[in-house]
Amino acid sequence: MSVLLSPELTVCGIEELPDQRARNVTHVLSLLDPEYPELDVFHSYAKHHRTTLRFHDIIATAPGRVMPQPEHVEAILKFGSEFQAQQDLEASSHLLVHCHMGVSRSTAAMLSLMAQANPDEPGESLFARLVAIRPQAWPNSQMIGFADEQLGRKGDLNVALARHYGRQIKGRPDFVDWMTHLGRQTELNMAIPA
Repeated sequence: MSVLLSPELTVCGIEELPDQRARNVTHVLSLLDPEYPELDVFHSYAKHHRTTLRFHDIIATAPGRVMPQPEHVEAILKFGSEFQAQQDLEASSHLLVHCHMGVSRSTAAMLSLMAQANPDEPGESLFARLVAIRPQAWPNSQMIGFADEQLGRKGDLNVALARHYGRQIKGRPDFVDWMTHLGRQTELNMAIPA
């Protein structure tokens, strides 16, 4: 009897993409700024399925910037549904999600995909697994809010995100200055102290 192999999950930034070439990536979700040029690095990857979405990593509207929208998360979850449907009982798969730095948009997308694939797994557990994949994760709160709603999680992901922010601030105090500089004070204010 065949057993479905768990996919390998990777989150990274653009600069790390060349290092992933030899890792048998089968599926890629690219989250890029709208003005960022197309990435040539994927021409050197083995055959894979890739979806690209373009929006900025912001949590409040700003002139000339594309804020994450519900339809972006819908597209991420559609990608997740297609990824799950394509799973082969006998072959391994490797899902790579990246954004510019591999910290915010990509970790929010990966968390959303993990929540979609594991609807009964509590948000706290999902965030613990996300940190194992990408320790510096600071998921975009707008994207997590949309995912929570679209997946019918009833606030579970939002509360787990606030606890995650609290743990990240405690373990990485430099995140406070970094997120303040990026205009992400709202996320800092969301944090539940660890």
